[in-house]
Parts: sequence; structure tokens; C-alpha cells
Amino acid sequence: QMQLVESGGGLVQAGGSLRLSCAASGRASSTYGMGWFRQAPGKEREFVAAVSRSGGTTNYANSVKGRVAISRDNANNTVNLQMNSMEPADDAVYYCAATRYGSDHAYTQWYEYNYWGRGTQVTISS
Repeated sequence: QMQLVESGGGLVQAGGSLRLSCAASGRASSTYGMGWFRQAPGKEREFVAAVSRSGGTTNYANSVKGRVAISRDNANNTVNLQMNSMEPADDAVYYCAATRYGSDHAYTQWYEYNYWGRGTQVTISS
């Protein structure tokens, strides 16, 4: 069983930056593809970014491309999400997820993920 704990959420002004972190425990995160999803009130959970097991492949939602960077540190079992030029639409609860799928791929669909954190709130002030 893998446990995921997100941190780094908070209140940030539009145009500002925030760095989210996800700490994995219970299993070596290097054997899992990792992703970030988010869910705003009244909306479905949506994909934000993903990174393959090796870290060599990344995927981003069009809505965040160019503003967000996902990275992983397999030695420390962490995955980070650097968000810049934040917009009101970024206001959501952000979830870290891990997938056991075998390919070294950056998965973008929520149903491809097996483990989820509890989320961290990101609030954008205008």
C-alpha cells in the first residue's frame, strides 16, 4: 500500500507562484507513475500534470501548459508541482496520485491511478 501526502497549498495572488509537494511512503515511488489532479467546487476532477516512473516523460493539461512544471525526486520519494502565473481558474483542491501501470508513461486519466492523497487547497485571490 502506498500513502501520499500533499503539502504546499495555500492562498496566493493571481499572477503569483506556488510549489506543491507530494511525499510518498509505503512503496518506492520510483516504480510508480505520478500525477497531479485538481477539483474545483461543483466541477469534476481534472488532470493537471503527470510524470513517468523514470521522470523522462511529462504531460500537462492545456490549461496549465507553459505555467506549470512537474518534477520528481525518486531518491526522496517526492513529486513536486511548480505553478507560476497563477490564474483564478487554478483555484481548486490539488491531489497527488500514483499509478502501478507498467509502462514508463505519463498517464493523464484519473482511472489509471491506483493511489490518491487527500488533497491540498489552493486558493487564488484577485
